[in-house]
Amino acid sequence: MSAPALNLRKARRRHSGGVFSGPLARICLGWLAFVLLLAVLGPLISPFDATEGNIVDRYLSPGAEHWLGTDQAGRDLFTRLAVGARSTILAALAVAALTVLIGGTLALVAVWFGGRVDGAITRFLDFLFAFPNLLLAVLAVAVFGAGVETAVVALAIGFSPYTARVIRSVALRERNLPYVKSAELQGISGLVITFRHLLPNVKQQILTGASINFGYAMIDLAALSYLGFGVQPPDADWGLMISSGQASLLAGYPQESIYAGACIVLTVAALGYLGEQLGGRRAAGRA
Repeated sequence: MSAPALNLRKARRRHSGGVFSGPLARICLGWLAFVLLLAVLGPLISPFDATEGNIVDRYLSPGAEHWLGTDQAGRDLFTRLAVGARSTILAALAVAALTVLIGGTLALVAVWFGGRVDGAITRFLDFLFAFPNLLLAVLAVAVFGAGVETAVVALAIGFSPYTARVIRSVALRERNLPYVKSAELQGISGLVITFRHLLPNVKQQILTGASINFGYAMIDLAALSYLGFGVQPPDADWGLMISSGQASLLAGYPQESIYAGACIVLTVAALGYLGEQLGGRRAAGRA
């Protein structure tokens, strides 16, 4: 057997065990599963309220009653971390979903109609590229007011050009293949061809982009909450916990900022690694 054929067989064998078969991938999946369980079950099993505390119980050390201790207002840190996980995940998920909806729609419309429509959409995407995501979100907050809903929509619009370009490049290649031309000659409508053929063939790019956008959305949403533009006190959010924990950090109680910061870093790193694995598997499959 020739060397290229042997290398190809080895590459296929490495990827035959599944997308996330490696030990590091399993660790990332385990962490994400833990975060999901924390978001779903944490607020239910905790006897404390995330927004109410007791000043007498401020800065308590971890113990049987308060598993992770308390913050400067006497609020239970485990409860706030669990509620913050729920709000952080839901907001980032909304950004990723809206990004796929906006960017995917623009890309597929541009690819199918081509010509002036493709040119107009491409110029619009280039215009959006000129605005950094956080700047666009801050401008939206300045116009429509602070809040997580405004931040989610603004970030989704800011992320859309990246997603649209990736989907467009793959869909354009599929658009020019013989099976699409054959479907057109049979009189099948463009909408049916798009949903039945083009969309399934770009789903891998959509999933990869969504997982990476989810991580970036978590970072940007945390930054906006840290700056006071996202989730508002006394609600719990990981970015807001980093901000509110700054005073405690200077007083010698870094737990709140460390817990929230570690959750953001580990979750984003896990999502980024799994997204890269998902994209790498497709590339290997095409090889």
